[in-house]
Amino acid sequence: MRTILILGGYGATGRPLTKHLLAQTDYNLIIAGRNLKKARAFVDSLHDPRVTATRADAADPASLKEALQGMDFLLVAAPTTHHAGTVVCAALEAGVDYLDVQYSDLKLEALRAHEREIHQKKLCFVTEAGYHPGLPSAMIRYAASKLDCIESARTACYLNMGNLQYTEAVDELMEGFIHYQAQIYKDGAWTKPSSWDMRKFEFGEEIGTKSCYSMFFEELRCIPEMYPTLKDTGFYIAGSNLLADLILTPIIFVGLKLAPKRGIRPLGRLMWWAMGKSKPPYKVVLKVEAAGQLNGKPVRVEASIEHEDGYELTAIPVVALLMQYDRVRKPGLHMMGHLAEPELFFRDMEEMGVRVKTAILE
Repeated sequence: MRTILILGGYGATGRPLTKHLLAQTDYNLIIAGRNLKKARAFVDSLHDPRVTATRADAADPASLKEALQGMDFLLVAAPTTHHAGTVVCAALEAGVDYLDVQYSDLKLEALRAHEREIHQKKLCFVTEAGYHPGLPSAMIRYAASKLDCIESARTACYLNMGNLQYTEAVDELMEGFIHYQAQIYKDGAWTKPSSWDMRKFEFGEEIGTKSCYSMFFEELRCIPEMYPTLKDTGFYIAGSNLLADLILTPIIFVGLKLAPKRGIRPLGRLMWWAMGKSKPPYKVVLKVEAAGQLNGKPVRVEASIEHEDGYELTAIPVVALLMQYDRVRKPGLHMMGHLAEPELFFRDMEEMGVRVKTAILE
């Protein structure tokens, strides 16, 4: 029976991760974080003998080493990207598999610096997990599984979670704006990272059609290599509201360029406040619009996933991957969307409350 240490297990993402892992697997779970009192309080609320608490601080190698003794797996659900190298080294030293739900160039650099050692130790490290990044490449692979050959596949996200509390995880999101890239794969080649593309996507009757803007995720880079017939792909994010999109976003981009460290928290709070002014419906929707050939005929595949809670939609794909982990596990560094078996992955997410829709259109 696998034992998983969840770093940040009592946080906004760690809580739904724990809930779904307990419901869907027989794993033993260790809830870890800097605050042992909070970890114990969360464990006590679960009333499950498979869960215990311990203290582990991403900035403290000794505490990580002690916490990882006897573990099989490290699941990083805490906003700890500035200590990513410490966490990665601790997992390697302990000889445990690893998965994170963080969005950060710093984290990717730390993982790639140790990629050879990960292979040598025959460990499986999974990164870029969650819904975005995480699901865009999985959705493209899901659409491709419905076609004999895939020629185009564009993914898009509508994100409107209402006026949620600001957390440290938002700091990491804001750091992504410092090195924001917007390239897409068009006519068989990647555009420049600084180039922008805008497209309209239909998100259903309740939301309607939204203008969406290109945003690059590293998980997309090798998708054209996976599918040589693919000529167009990319990810697009829907705007929030006029205040956030037209007024504050340009200010925040400039502010982060001028003060990349000091500006993170105040500018992040400003953006989070503006996004909270968006009107309902409050939900997260991701979709893929793909085209290709099936049985010698041109067809389109449209698939979408939907959930009201972004933290749930971060946790559920991770749990869906871990449910098939023994079958798909292989040594090396992998992106979640590349490792999961798409058909089972989306079926298991649906069982956990994600609404999944698929249509094949001639």
